Amino acid sequence: MRILAEIDRHPHVPHEGKIICREAVRAVILRGSELLLVHSKVNGDYKFPGGGVQEDEDQESALIREVAEESGGRITTPPQPFGKVQEYDFPAEKEFTSFCMTSYYYLCEIEPVLGTQQLDEYEARLGFVPEWVNIDKAIENNQALLASDRKIERWVMRETRVLEIVRDELIH
Repeated sequence: MRILAEIDRHPHVPHEGKIICREAVRAVILRGSELLLVHSKVNGDYKFPGGGVQEDEDQESALIREVAEESGGRITTPPQPFGKVQEYDFPAEKEFTSFCMTSYYYLCEIEPVLGTQQLDEYEARLGFVPEWVNIDKAIENNQALLASDRKIERWVMRETRVLEIVRDELIH
């Protein structure tokens, strides 16, 4: 899958050595110039529905599960690869030199009516709600958060970059 971006969460994060890795999947769900995104009512950011791939899952199964949990959406056709983002950070574990989060983005179609969300505790605490939003509005919103002095979630930079790529390649 093509690399959409590589992001260093901190300056001088090593990209080699003993790296601990995590994989996540994220859904790009379009309806005209709108996207189905997850909006945090607490922090105000927009993110793609998705999350971590569990040990016993393949990416497609994880994507189906995560989209249903975060948005209530039910995927109706096989997801199509769009691209991936690699983020590097310093690891929490001392035996590693780096942490790498790889987020795989897939184009998805869902049923027109959303079902009930099944949020994790932290997602409920952040007030996650599914929302069909104009892509320019989502980008502008997230860019304002990135430019502010507020503490923002680590995913906002990644999601904003992918939103810009989706806009440039699939919408405008």
